[in-house]
Amino acid sequence: MIRSKERDAVLQSLRAGVVPRVGQHLIQVGRVREIEAMLKDIERVADGGTMFRLVIGEYGSGKTFFLNLIRAVSLEKKLVTVHADLNPDRRLHSTGGQARSLFAELMKNLSTRTKPDGGALAGIIERFISNARMEATTKGISPEQVIHEKLAHLSEMVNGYDFATVIAAYWKGFESGQEQLKVDAIRWLRGEFTTKTDARKSLGVRTIIDDASVYDQLKLLSKFVRLAGYAGVVVCLDEMVNLYKLANTQARNANYEQILRILNDSLQGNSDGLGFIFGGTPEFLMDVRRGLYSYTALQSRLTENAFAKNGFMDYNHPVLRLSSLSQEEFLVLLGKLRNVFAFGDSSKYLMPDEGLIAFMNHCNKRIGDCYFRTPRTTTTAFINLLSVLEQNADADWRNLLGDLDVEKDMGFQNEVFTDTPSLTDPIVHKSTGVDADEFASFKL
Repeated sequence: MIRSKERDAVLQSLRAGVVPRVGQHLIQVGRVREIEAMLKDIERVADGGTMFRLVIGEYGSGKTFFLNLIRAVSLEKKLVTVHADLNPDRRLHSTGGQARSLFAELMKNLSTRTKPDGGALAGIIERFISNARMEATTKGISPEQVIHEKLAHLSEMVNGYDFATVIAAYWKGFESGQEQLKVDAIRWLRGEFTTKTDARKSLGVRTIIDDASVYDQLKLLSKFVRLAGYAGVVVCLDEMVNLYKLANTQARNANYEQILRILNDSLQGNSDGLGFIFGGTPEFLMDVRRGLYSYTALQSRLTENAFAKNGFMDYNHPVLRLSSLSQEEFLVLLGKLRNVFAFGDSSKYLMPDEGLIAFMNHCNKRIGDCYFRTPRTTTTAFINLLSVLEQNADADWRNLLGDLDVEKDMGFQNEVFTDTPSLTDPIVHKSTGVDADEFASFKL
């Protein structure tokens, strides 16, 4: 039997066109090789290694679902996860607070296996303190001495001294019952201090987490969670296409430079127990004018394996392309959705197997093979159909199918570019795709 909480979470999310936070295992189909490749990466991070993956797929192909599934697996491997969606106010690099805003969102969503919905930062610090107390009891020394010895390893890293000072301040507040000191320490670690003056007054540190220090703070976090007894940190960033949509060339390249820095550190093993997974569209990767391929250093590192063609795949490459669902896998997905709708009871199925096939044929006539390659809109339509059948006992699925309208998921084509255009950026007409800087004709 499927619990009502999981069933409702899955159906309500899919009906709205978003990924469910729980119950992904109930509807997972296909992509076995991709999941196996990611499991190897997760195990490498858990062993103290690094990971860099670009998960590339069309709009509606299941990127976000895949990222959430990998995040859930990471939690089961005793890893800490942080995740966020990029948007115009959240970027990897900025000078106007957008990078710090991204860091604050990541910290808000910091999760562990016992607290998978975020807000786990205080719990990690207190686990670090608890482990230090146990070690102090074993060695016959004071807990404060053990804590300072452990934090000394962080002081060697960029911004590590102030990070260690803030953790020590939390310990002081924990021991003396000063709740405000603990609150201030958490605020600093989440990047919520906006001025150095306030941070110095509250915690005695001379720096704050700003736009320039986001990546360094993530490296410090990965080091700290390992000291607290966790295996490492996995960072999941979705909607990377928002960087592609930046019209300002300088801002876009600065973000790509940050991605290059992360990629180089990951490939060279310059960080311990830290993995990055980015979700984006093919345009974000391959567009030579705006995408990652427009940045020469990234293009040389991310160019696909020349031998991975004619049906062959390289799942160890930094770029992991999500394979499209086959018609057979989509049929299995519909069967799983029908099962979730019936609480796992086959006697309560609202449609027979022939109804699933008829639904697929109907979608194929309306939008072609997009119905199973990018299945977001078609799964939403199927759930809407089941909902009507559930609430209207006299409804016949055969009659309803004729009235069912399924639209193609246009995704990126419906969105507009953000930010202020740069004077050096070419203007492209959306209707024609022609560069406005190039004259199609000229007449006096």
